Amino acid sequence: MDISPAQGLITASWLLIALPLAGAAVLLVGGRRTDRWGHLLGTATVVLSFVLGLLCTVQLAGLDEGGRSVGVDLFTFISAGNLDVHAGLLFDPLSAAFVLLITGVGSLIHVYSIGYMAHDPGRRRFFAYLNLFVAAMLLLVLGSNFVMLYVGWEGVGLASYLLIAFWFTRPAAATAAKKAFIMNRVGDVGLALAIFLMFAQLGTVTYEGVFGSIGTLAGGTITAIGLLLLLGACGKSGQFPLQAWLPDAMEGPTPVSALIHAATMVTAGVYLIARSAPIYDQTETARFVVMAVGGVTLLIGAIAGCAHDDIKKVLAYSTVSQIGYMFLAVGLGPVGYVAGLAHLFAHGFFKAGLFLGAGSVMHAMNDSVDMRRFGGLWNKMPVTFGTFALGYLALIGLIPFSGYWTKDAIIEATFDRGDVWGWLLGGAAVLGAGLTAFYMTRLMLMTFFGRSRWEDGVHPHESPKVMTVPMIVLAVGSVAAGFLLVEAFPLSDWMTPVFGEPSEGEHVIAPLTFGLAITVVALLGVALAWLFVGRREVPVTAPARVSPVTRAARHALYADAVNESLFMRPGQWLTRALVFFDNRGVDGAVNGMAAALGGSSSRLGRVQTGFVRTYALGMLGGAVLVAGALLAVTTG
Repeated sequence: MDISPAQGLITASWLLIALPLAGAAVLLVGGRRTDRWGHLLGTATVVLSFVLGLLCTVQLAGLDEGGRSVGVDLFTFISAGNLDVHAGLLFDPLSAAFVLLITGVGSLIHVYSIGYMAHDPGRRRFFAYLNLFVAAMLLLVLGSNFVMLYVGWEGVGLASYLLIAFWFTRPAAATAAKKAFIMNRVGDVGLALAIFLMFAQLGTVTYEGVFGSIGTLAGGTITAIGLLLLLGACGKSGQFPLQAWLPDAMEGPTPVSALIHAATMVTAGVYLIARSAPIYDQTETARFVVMAVGGVTLLIGAIAGCAHDDIKKVLAYSTVSQIGYMFLAVGLGPVGYVAGLAHLFAHGFFKAGLFLGAGSVMHAMNDSVDMRRFGGLWNKMPVTFGTFALGYLALIGLIPFSGYWTKDAIIEATFDRGDVWGWLLGGAAVLGAGLTAFYMTRLMLMTFFGRSRWEDGVHPHESPKVMTVPMIVLAVGSVAAGFLLVEAFPLSDWMTPVFGEPSEGEHVIAPLTFGLAITVVALLGVALAWLFVGRREVPVTAPARVSPVTRAARHALYADAVNESLFMRPGQWLTRALVFFDNRGVDGAVNGMAAALGGSSSRLGRVQTGFVRTYALGMLGGAVLVAGALLAVTTG
């Protein structure tokens, strides 16, 4: 990867990070003095970053294909012995695409938040956290080495904690934020160990240095690095077995859900795998594990999404599932990197639009999230319904919407492996597509159709334009993004400097036949949802007597129970045992020795009475003993 200096706007790409970071600093330090205009400043900084990112991308596109990788060296970050880490940025086709996604969708979410958080007394603080999140995410994707990526990685973790716990007076929000923070730390340990291993084995942590010499390492070492990177990716992207935090993160404000679950945080793991492609190209084992994790996760998310009544949690489990598709794609290797990224960018549009649509529904329904208390909203909220419907069609993958072009490509590439695992994981992906159509149709029917079931005192109404305009823009992306990325302006051509020339392999199933089959599966899911939900009266209370499958889905396949049984409770028992040993063993030994010495000195102190006759008697007794001993020796 060629990192060379360049003139022009790209050399000022550090402003992409500096602008939202400065906005966060002003809003946090300025305090209540910035309450009246803080939301405008926070939004303006991200919009400016988007404009700058767009201009930098245009300039990058004007360079020769071999030169589309521009390094910007800022200063020395760490210099200790053999470790020399520079704070630098890398602006190439991969980072440029993520910059546009983060700042573009982020700008729309900021605009939407102006209306959504209009009456919240902490709105200024909320925008400060949003700015901090965007800045950290931009550092993550722009860093020119693994250490800078890690700094951004931890910044994203901190900002997400602050955003999820924004309403920290709610116990559920505080618990969800702590859960997300702890589970992400588990993954972060893997990323940190991978970086340590890179430096120990290769003496460098730069992308250029690591990727250029990774082939010199033993296969086991490369696999270890790949698996440790995957652990970090699973934590940030909510993949099995670290997926349980992501649905609980819905306790944060809805714009946070859109930002975390659509365009930014959950995509960080996919970015890490794609950026580390030269490492995974050297280890079939690590690639297979990435693929298997994606296949398992997409099913877990899809199954859990079928049984929940919380509109935001259904969308959260949908995100778990869709990120699983992306992991499945990048695990395929060179044939899947671009397919996974195309789905990632398309997903950023339609999932952000769906979350903002859910927030619009909540805004109209007194913050209720229970779909059993909705119904009949399509004519009360026509703009929200229209934009949400377009996102729904894109997510279930009907032609010509985005999901048809991107998700189907992943499933097709999986089958094209041609081996047993390709058929098994491809079958799982097809099943996931059918389940996606089922739970999203169920959501649409329960929310927008049927009899109105809302409580007395609720008066549904359309959201203000400051909220609906971003939803309309995202709806346009939901329709067009897939076609643009796959057919009109192929993402594979743009990513050639990163992943090499795109290759077209042999298809196991003819593309036309395959596309029709996936469409039939999706329509079958729609039909089943209509039979189970659309033709029946939706009870306002969830049935208590359900099948074991439904009960398991309601508990997210008992992921929390497994984590508690295997990790939390053993950890608690170990901690209690260590505390007991420390109190009774270590402290007991020290305290016992101190007590023994104290008691002995106290008893010895009683001998010192202070009376001369006592001392004289002691001297006499000692003299008698010495004399007796001498006599015994001489006479013996």
